Amino acid sequence: MEKYRVLKTEEDTKRLGEELARELGPGSVLALSGDLGAGKTTLTKAIAKGLGVSENLTSPTFTVVCEYDSGRLPFYHFDVYRVHDEDELFEIGFDEYLHRGGVCVIEWADLIEDMLPADAVRVRLSYGDGENERICEIE
Repeated sequence: MEKYRVLKTEEDTKRLGEELARELGPGSVLALSGDLGAGKTTLTKAIAKGLGVSENLTSPTFTVVCEYDSGRLPFYHFDVYRVHDEDELFEIGFDEYLHRGGVCVIEWADLIEDMLPADAVRVRLSYGDGENERICEIE
């Protein structure tokens, strides 16, 4: 997988998500970061599709996490934008989700960097030069 990629269209972002999904196994954690509108949710939906998740993903902005079990692995979609402290994540069992053998995708992960596992795959999306262009960096 390329560590740096220019995504010229939303379709490019969707293709990247499906490519990432093929490489994910039980216990994978993807930590997504980037400005509002940079493509985190689009990428998350494409990863879920690549895993075979058949449900429509809804944003877990107010619930923090949504669970999906229809794909080849359980899929846990986190949005921690509104999380104010670690206790909120503790209350929903965040650490337990990381060890359930599914795939965790965490939007706004830079806000909880101290709580992420060391082996989390960090994906940073930023605006490119064109209107729909995005830069993706994967660590």
